[in-house]
Amino acid sequence: MTGRGAPLRIGVLGCGGIAMRRMLPAMARNPAVEIAAVASRDRERAEAAATRFGAAAVHGYERLLERDDIAAVYVPLPPALHAPWTARTLKAGKHALVEKPMVTGAQEARDLAALAEEGQLVLMESFMFLHHTQHATVAALLQRGEIGELRSVTAEFGFPPLPAPDIRHRPELGGGALLDAGVYTLRVTQLLLGGTVSVIGAALTTDESYGVDVAGDALLRGDTGVTSHVSFGFRHAYRSAYTLWGSGGRIVLDRAFTPPPTHRPVLRVERQDRAEELTLAADDQFANIAGRFAALALGDGDPAPERTAAVRQAELVDAVRDAARTGPGSPP
Repeated sequence: MTGRGAPLRIGVLGCGGIAMRRMLPAMARNPAVEIAAVASRDRERAEAAATRFGAAAVHGYERLLERDDIAAVYVPLPPALHAPWTARTLKAGKHALVEKPMVTGAQEARDLAALAEEGQLVLMESFMFLHHTQHATVAALLQRGEIGELRSVTAEFGFPPLPAPDIRHRPELGGGALLDAGVYTLRVTQLLLGGTVSVIGAALTTDESYGVDVAGDALLRGDTGVTSHVSFGFRHAYRSAYTLWGSGGRIVLDRAFTPPPTHRPVLRVERQDRAEELTLAADDQFANIAGRFAALALGDGDPAPERTAAVRQAELVDAVRDAARTGPGSPP
């Protein structure tokens, strides 16, 4: 197992796209993490992934959890499989970093949080964008009063239609735009507004041929009365951005959710008589979250806020679904 000063040895449950493209390369870049084993239900996929990252190949998820040479597990499975396999991970006494959305319903999040607390384990939802320094810059500008008092927020995340076989078109695997793109806009609303966020109204557009929502909007409100309008979907021109509108101007951040490690973010600060662009330093949000998870798992910091945040996020997703189901124009 992991000793003092040694990297966190992580096992990986599955060889999904985001794991292979983003998270595992980021873990390999971070000296605080060691990818110890990669599991797949397909032996050849496990061997190919393991060879790429210098890890052991494991045929089958249960066999990975039985290994005593890993202290933590990264779970990048389809959303509907997150809760059952994360529960098994925690019951096996291992910390869990779970791809977003961590769950498909709030009760699953509460159950997982209880398991993690009981076992004194880290349970963390993998919202990489939270670990990019560009958002701290936005917060500092707001705190300095660069746009006056915050009045409202808008957040958008959407992209063109997906191929028909994509798992995000499969309801039994937790597909749909809300659980894929929408969760980013809800999570950034919580980041920007702080406190408790409630849902005022929502609308989801369903593609009946797939049985999943492919677009949606929601109106949310924070404790101070500041509102956030979020939009998301699979049938849009690409957009990944948010805007803060204040009494004296606006802050606009493009590429807000998925900037690559080499990207230098550009913030636009717009006021009544002038506008300026601030080019920020590049940052590696993928390596950063891997490092943060490793630090928590190795005993540096309190893991409780991560559990709380994951539960609040799942409750907000449920509230959007409920509002869309009962609001004006909703299906009978």
